Amino acid sequence: MAYIILGFVLLFFVILFVRAALFNPPKTIDIPAEEVSFDKEAAVDALAQLVRCKTVSYADHSLEDDGEFEKLIALLPTLYPNVTASCPMLRLPDRALLFHWKGKDDGDPAVLMAHYDVVPVEEDKWEKPAFEAIIEDGVMWGRGTLDTKVTFNGILSAAENLLKEGFTPDHDIYFAFSGGEEVNGKGAVHIVDWFAEHQITPALVLDEGGAVVENVFPGVKAPCGLIGIAEKGMLNLTYEISSGGGHASAPAPHTPVGRLSMACCKMERHPFRYHLTKPVLEMFDTLGRHSSFLFKILFANLWCFKGVLDLVCRKSGGELNALVRTTVAFTQMSGSAAPNVIPPTASMVSNMRLNPQDTVAGAVEYIRKTIGDPDIKLTVGDHMEPSPISRTDCDGYNRVAKAVADTWKGAIVSPYLMVQCSDSRHYRDLSDKVYRFSAMDLTKEERGSIHGNNERIRLDCLYRSVEFFIRVIKQC
Repeated sequence: MAYIILGFVLLFFVILFVRAALFNPPKTIDIPAEEVSFDKEAAVDALAQLVRCKTVSYADHSLEDDGEFEKLIALLPTLYPNVTASCPMLRLPDRALLFHWKGKDDGDPAVLMAHYDVVPVEEDKWEKPAFEAIIEDGVMWGRGTLDTKVTFNGILSAAENLLKEGFTPDHDIYFAFSGGEEVNGKGAVHIVDWFAEHQITPALVLDEGGAVVENVFPGVKAPCGLIGIAEKGMLNLTYEISSGGGHASAPAPHTPVGRLSMACCKMERHPFRYHLTKPVLEMFDTLGRHSSFLFKILFANLWCFKGVLDLVCRKSGGELNALVRTTVAFTQMSGSAAPNVIPPTASMVSNMRLNPQDTVAGAVEYIRKTIGDPDIKLTVGDHMEPSPISRTDCDGYNRVAKAVADTWKGAIVSPYLMVQCSDSRHYRDLSDKVYRFSAMDLTKEERGSIHGNNERIRLDCLYRSVEFFIRVIKQC
């Protein structure tokens, strides 16, 4: 019997190692990419002028400076004269701009997206002024250089140079820009409604999302070009509990803040269920084949190691954990106005990012059961369901993937699940070919400056954004 058991154990390990040994990238034929040329100086100047427009959006619109948004729009004919002359621009409500570049044939239109509003800044915490687009040592400083005036400029600069060369796309291309993405504005919604009214079904929608990054996947040293094929949902949930209040010198065994704290701890001890969705499975299958042999054993045998991966994700947190489950981040708490008073009402808020297999209603019910306190009232705030998952077996995805591979030589191109939200979510009922890729190669530090202090972009990164969109447009 012992020999039989030993034989099964050995067979088990042989299967694991053989599967890992065969878990290699598919062989490909290296076809040299077509060289791309454009006016780099004009592209840099255009981005600088866009950054100098203080197009800061606020949830309280009275704080916004409409003149700065109009200033940016008025600059477009000067910065991109061929685009504005050849591609009629339609202005829709909520600062939505829609350009139409007529192609040679009808059908299979493409939509290239960006937003031109930016988040507020704390000027005193910046090393350089946030809206002067100062260029030093090959780097441009300024709010919006990364999010997302670089892609706004990349799209229009690419079109400007191609139009100057006399290029006409095979099919129609739309440039869809919103001026309120940072505050969940309705600009993109109006554009989608316009497409629906005109019965236009895009064969490709491309918005901000993934980028070319390094050191983000276990065992992979090469840069990875990550294309989002879905994005997680979002839910702001308020937890509120009331009490009789009173003086803090004679508290009950559990105060309102204490009970909320227990609810918080229960959620952190019992996270949402682990799910391997299509975007994550395709990412693991693609990048796992390029990882070290130890990690190949894991990713080639997920049928066996799902529990191990779940444990690793739970313990490590961060981006890897966010890929496989709905996350709950407690971000706000309020109680008494005085330190010696039991609050009559206390509340806290969690920001949640929903896995594609979860829903808003299901997430609220899971939290209700997990915290197990009927006196805590749960109120749903801003929310959106997870997006549908886009196809990867089609020309739309292949166009984006090819443009990434041709622009960033040596990068491993892979689908992934985007954990943030973007305007592209509004296209959920319009197309199943919606992709999310910010045309940049970014370091961890640069990614950290998005929505933070000292946002800046390397000029060579700016150049590649234009090159990328030229490659995309040429395939449309």
